[in-house]
Amino acid sequence: MAFASFLGRVLFASVFILSAYQQFNEYGVDGGPAAKALRPKIDTFIYRVQSQVGIQLPEIDVKFVVAGAIALKGLGGLLFIFGSSFGAFLLLLHQLIATPIQYDFYNYESEDKEFTQLFVKFTQNMALSGALLFFIGMKNSMPRRQPKKKVPKTKTY
Repeated sequence: MAFASFLGRVLFASVFILSAYQQFNEYGVDGGPAAKALRPKIDTFIYRVQSQVGIQLPEIDVKFVVAGAIALKGLGGLLFIFGSSFGAFLLLLHQLIATPIQYDFYNYESEDKEFTQLFVKFTQNMALSGALLFFIGMKNSMPRRQPKKKVPKTKTY
């Protein structure tokens, strides 16, 4: 059973680790294609937050956002493989920040093709977040192993 659990964590974390590896290799000096694809989405997100909440947000350099995502996915994935709740928290943090910005289905009409594609990817990432929450919950609900108490040997005289 322990091997099956380990294999499941490896397969689950491989999604994040391979994504981080690909983004790292394409990063370059400007953040790579991930930064180019993310720039308009972050601009739209900032505009929406500023218009709805009325708070002025600072300028965000997208290459640092991409570097942070690489770090969260890479480190979180590696820690998750070894059963760390902290790794699951890092992956969950990435999911909760990146998913609503990256898969912004709410900026499209429901008849648009982009709406359907983004909504499906959004719900898939929410399912990954649910699996991470499940892992964290199960990890915290299991009792820790208690060392067996040694029974004192009776002394024979």
